[in-house]
Amino acid sequence: MADTLTIRTAGHVTVQDLGRVGRSQHGLPVNGALDQYSARVANVLCGNDERVPLLEITALDFACTPSADILVAVTGAPARLTVNGSARSQWEPVSVRAGETLRVTDIRVGLRVYLAVLGSFDADYLQGSCAPDTVLGFGPALRAGDTLTLRTACPPLDHPYSRIPLFRLRAPAAPFTDGWTIDVTDGPDRAEFGDSASRLYDTPYTVSPQSNHIGLRLRTDTPLPRRTTGGEVLSRGVPVGAVEVPTGDELLVLHRGRGVTAGYPVLAVVTATGLAALGQVRPGQTVRFRHRTLGQAVAAHRARRTAIDALAVRVRTAFVTLRIPVPVGS
Repeated sequence: MADTLTIRTAGHVTVQDLGRVGRSQHGLPVNGALDQYSARVANVLCGNDERVPLLEITALDFACTPSADILVAVTGAPARLTVNGSARSQWEPVSVRAGETLRVTDIRVGLRVYLAVLGSFDADYLQGSCAPDTVLGFGPALRAGDTLTLRTACPPLDHPYSRIPLFRLRAPAAPFTDGWTIDVTDGPDRAEFGDSASRLYDTPYTVSPQSNHIGLRLRTDTPLPRRTTGGEVLSRGVPVGAVEVPTGDELLVLHRGRGVTAGYPVLAVVTATGLAALGQVRPGQTVRFRHRTLGQAVAAHRARRTAIDALAVRVRTAFVTLRIPVPVGS
C-alpha cells in the first residue's frame, strides 16, 4: 500500500499550488496560495518544484501523521511547530518519522501557514491546477481523518545524540507585523481621481471580517478617494490586486479568487510582493498603501526571485551532500 499523510486536526486546511496561470482569458479565476512567496519557499526548502501541491493552513490549529519517514518545511505566518511535542523551526527542512505527529498551533500576526513535503503528494487537478475554486465547488477543505498519498519517503535526518537540526539554509523569511505596508502602482483610472487619489496613501485602512480569498474590504474613518469625472464605468477585465473604489464607504482589493471582470474604477494595483503580504493580513489589522513606480515594483519582484533561486541552489547542494533524494523534475 502507498504511504500516506493522515490529517488529525483539520482546522481550515486546503491543498494548494500556485494557481491556474493563463486561464483568466477563459473566465477562470487564478486562485492558488494567497501568500505565493511563502508557498514557493516551502516547496524549495523540500527540494520540490515550486508549483507542486502543498498545504495552506489558515488561522486554526492543524495536526497530521505520516505513515513513512518524510521531510517537510513549514513557512508563512509565525506559529508553534512541534513534532511529537518537540519544538521545530519554521523556514527550514524538518525530519518527521513514521507515526510521529506534526502540529502547527498558535498561528499569530499573520493568517496563513504553508506545509510542503519532499516529493509532494497526489492531488486532483482542474484546468492544470489543484487550487480550490469555491465558485465551481472544486477542492473542498480537508477534514480530520482524510489522507493524502505521499510520493516520496525520506530517511530520518537528525543528529542521533545532540538532536541539533542538520539544516541552516538561511531561507529569506518574510517579515510579519501587526501593521502592514502594501506596495501599489497606479491603476488604469488614476487620473479620474484628481487630488483625492492621495487619500489612498494618507490614512490607514482596517480589514473587514467580510474579507476572503476573493477580495479584501477595507474601511477608514477619513474620506475615501473619489472620482472627479462622471459617467459609468463599463465592466472590463481586472487584474489580481486591483484596488477598486465603489460608491460606498469601503475600498475593495481583489485577490486571487477574484472574478475576471468588474465595473468599479481601479485607482491602484497591488504589486506582486504586496499581494503576498496581503495574503497574510488578518481581519481587524490595519494596512497602509505605499506608492511604487513600475520600475520599483519590478525590482522588488526580481530581488525576491533572486533570493528564491539562491535558496534553491543551497538546498540542492545540501541534499546532494546528505544523499537526500531530489524529486524528479525539481
